[in-house]
Amino acid sequence: MEYQPYSIRKLLDSVKNGAIRIPAFQRGFVWDMDRVSYLMDSIYKGYPFGSLLFWRTKNQLAVERNLGRFELPKPEEEYPIDYVLDGQQRLTSIFTVFQNELIPKEDPNWSDVFFDMDAEDNAQDCQFIALDEQSYDRNRFFPLSVLFDSVKYREATEGLSVEKISTIDKLQEKFKEITIPVQVLKTENRSIVAIVFERINRLGLELDTLQLLAAWTWNEDFDLLEKFRELKDDLAEFGFEGVGDDSDLILDCAAAVLKGEPGAEKLLELNGNEVRSEFSRVQNGIKGAIDFLRTQFKISTLKNLPYPMLLVPLSVFFAEPDGKEVSYNSDTYAKIKRWFWRTCFSARYGSQTRRAVIRDIQEIEKLKHGKDNRLDEIDYNLGISFFTENVFRVTTANTKTFVLVLANNTPKSLVSGKNIDLEKVLQRYNRSEFHHIYPKAFLRDNGTPDNQINSLVNFCFLSSAENKLIGKKRPSDYINIVAESPTRSLVLKSAFCEEARFDDDFLSFSTSRAQMLLEFSNDLMK
Repeated sequence: MEYQPYSIRKLLDSVKNGAIRIPAFQRGFVWDMDRVSYLMDSIYKGYPFGSLLFWRTKNQLAVERNLGRFELPKPEEEYPIDYVLDGQQRLTSIFTVFQNELIPKEDPNWSDVFFDMDAEDNAQDCQFIALDEQSYDRNRFFPLSVLFDSVKYREATEGLSVEKISTIDKLQEKFKEITIPVQVLKTENRSIVAIVFERINRLGLELDTLQLLAAWTWNEDFDLLEKFRELKDDLAEFGFEGVGDDSDLILDCAAAVLKGEPGAEKLLELNGNEVRSEFSRVQNGIKGAIDFLRTQFKISTLKNLPYPMLLVPLSVFFAEPDGKEVSYNSDTYAKIKRWFWRTCFSARYGSQTRRAVIRDIQEIEKLKHGKDNRLDEIDYNLGISFFTENVFRVTTANTKTFVLVLANNTPKSLVSGKNIDLEKVLQRYNRSEFHHIYPKAFLRDNGTPDNQINSLVNFCFLSSAENKLIGKKRPSDYINIVAESPTRSLVLKSAFCEEARFDDDFLSFSTSRAQMLLEFSNDLMK
């Protein structure tokens, strides 16, 4: 990183000759005119107003943004090019206020900034104001746009009193002498640029890495943003539009497929041609992973997935070019199944996720190519406490894992005995689709603590309408509402329940059901 002070004149000239540019991943100009006026006041009074950060590179980006109202000219020289990483709003304000050579686009929100010669000179009040150029009082307001143009400056001072000309001369002198601190990052390593930009904006606007990458991969035949929109539309048909909304997740999948590690910064190590030529593998990998999750684990939306990063190794496994599919045998399927369930129950994606995902990417690649691997060698220690001590909250990973266990046991309606429409229920996926087996009111009347009432073991698929039929009834009473025998035993079994445990003894019920859930879950992980 190098420090270089810039005069306002140098900034104006550098923008005008195309050396300073705005990358496409920057947001547009958003300041209002009051903020612009206060920036001028801070510069005039010598108050700190922040530094600028430029990224200096030999390579011009394929896609760039205008500087506020100005379409920037092509660089007069090929090198260097300075892209603004931080301070775009300040730079745009300074350039727009003082430049008078480039023709701006019309913008009804912009007004020229003037120095108020009659304003009181104190530390608090702003001495600058934005005005409609057609209506200002020349004897009171002086346009800043002429300060760096000697001819227009002389014209603007004509007719002013000697005292006011002296004031304006001092104004001009201050702005000509001011230096603006600029830090220059010199690198061709775009992953470093991404990290720096992200850290700068962490407390403000988050880095849109997708736009960053799109700017670097764009050509007339390939628009990464459009490719992501198309992918989102494709996934929406299967209830997975949420994947398309989560650009970080897609970028993690893309990085894993193309670079073997999650993290958008890994993609930025590739050149545009590499991303463009390999993007079909990314698309096919994500689509294949989602199809596998839907058909093999009853996952209907991204919201059902206990850990979204599970999608990343699976995308690597299914990533193939157009026209080619991954073929695998029963042993491979069994390994992936064990890996999935063991990862969910062990919560190993709950912390130090990156390390676990990288390990799984490496192992699933070995599995894909028929090599020895340890994909499913995951330590887990599942006991009935998982079901009796975890509280049911639809947003937590443990609850989502529990719901998937229920879904993979072909659940039936407790009232009608019909198979539950999992696609419909899980795509809605909200609290109203699940209710207590031992009614909450009944348990509270018996002094059962809320943490036990709301534990996973006391929940099943149960619609609001069915729940009303149960109401505040004792389990020994409402068991008669459940489908008649022999269907009743099958219905209860699909919900991991035994008819004998509807005897109003919640402890006995919860212990029995937790054991059934545990045995089934352990079978899933075998």
